[in-house]
Amino acid sequence: MSYIASKGFKFPSNPLTRQLREELYTQPYHSIKFASHRNSISPTDNYHPKTALLNTMNGFLVKLWYPYLRTNYVRDRAQDWAFELIRREDENTGFSNLGPVNAPMNLLACYIHDGPDSVSLQRHQQHMHDFLWMKDEGMLMNGTDGVQTWDTAFVIQAVVAAGLAEDQKWKPMLTKALEFLDDQQIREDCREQNISYRQRRKGAWAFSTREQGYTVSDCTSEALKSVILLQGLPGFPKLVSDDRLKDAIDTLLTMQNASGGFASYEPIRGSQYMEYLNAAEVFGRIMIEYDYPECTTAVVTALSLFSHRHDPSYRKKEIETVIDKAVGWILKDQRQDGSWYGSWGICFTYAGMFALESLASVGRTCSNDERVRLGCKFFLDRQMADGGWGETYKSCTTGVYSQHEKSQVVQTCWVIIALLEAEYPEREPLERAVRMVMSRQKEDGRWDQEAIEGVFNKSCMISYPNYKFIFPIKALGMFSTRFGKPKIL
Repeated sequence: MSYIASKGFKFPSNPLTRQLREELYTQPYHSIKFASHRNSISPTDNYHPKTALLNTMNGFLVKLWYPYLRTNYVRDRAQDWAFELIRREDENTGFSNLGPVNAPMNLLACYIHDGPDSVSLQRHQQHMHDFLWMKDEGMLMNGTDGVQTWDTAFVIQAVVAAGLAEDQKWKPMLTKALEFLDDQQIREDCREQNISYRQRRKGAWAFSTREQGYTVSDCTSEALKSVILLQGLPGFPKLVSDDRLKDAIDTLLTMQNASGGFASYEPIRGSQYMEYLNAAEVFGRIMIEYDYPECTTAVVTALSLFSHRHDPSYRKKEIETVIDKAVGWILKDQRQDGSWYGSWGICFTYAGMFALESLASVGRTCSNDERVRLGCKFFLDRQMADGGWGETYKSCTTGVYSQHEKSQVVQTCWVIIALLEAEYPEREPLERAVRMVMSRQKEDGRWDQEAIEGVFNKSCMISYPNYKFIFPIKALGMFSTRFGKPKIL
């Protein structure tokens, strides 16, 4: 965006741009004084208002720096470096880019710099459709170029947890899923990764595909767990070698923050004071990385599984230290009411599932840990009359549990999983929850799409359409494993 603005690029007017101007603006385009609307925003969208510091800096840049103080030498060097970073981002992601915010901007920068017939522009154009998808609400935008690795890992874990992985009926599907994870592991680091401000990625898995190329702590962890689980069962091929599994461990061990927690794409690299420069307005907590119970749990459980089931000796002391610090952070992050705030799903139900799973992985359950019992109590106090749980997106924006008017299948399954991981001793609330989930299943086996499930940056909600299949399978399977197959409905 800074490169495009500094270049002063303007696309020539044509019938399409004139039609768009009529559609987008509430007054004639040529009558708008855009400079006077620099800070115009709907109150509904102004989730994180710009600070006085940022407004002062913007005023200096607009009124003094650009018109009077910036030299051509400084401008040209800044533009060259900005485009070099764009080119490296394109190279490191196969022109997929991190997401649908920088990808169109990079496309436009390549149009300006390389020309309308350039290979770089054509490569970008090939990827633009990756971000778009259609559903009953119309055309929507993905947060990235897909969720392929993330969903595949969760599907594998759900089938394994349900005790169905060795069923011959599902082995072909699971083998293909394992082959996909084998193919999608990132095998090399970025060229001169420090210059690109990139995290180590050799051995990691991205959220979507290998080509997109961004290390994500929880995606790497969930994929690693899925590979270990399947390759540890009879009849499945050993596609991902020991060395490649160790590469994943090596990458995860670089990602712990000083606090003990784990962020998503990289360790925390700056101060929270950077949020004073947050210009997005619609998003909160975006200027740096933060610790998340979801990501921290994923890493804890992946490291634990690797050490217990695959290679107890590899970097043993380091893994033990990392797990101890991470569990300490999870306990510190728990609120006084027993809850954890979620940043990647809605919201307290999602984070609580992860947190209780991580505590269970190190032997902390209801039978021996008051903090676990407190986490379970938080959920049980909010169980709805039909046995389910339901939470709205407002929990994410306000930081306070906001109950949905109707229980939700996916969130109910998250709580079932949490209580089962915590080894909650009483069957009755679990059976009520399972009854609600089973009652919502359709004759063809599916569950309807209900309220939105995902979130990022506190105020942007995301649909995960496969969650309504993944988590019911896992929750019902875990319940059946513990209690058998009692008559529920």
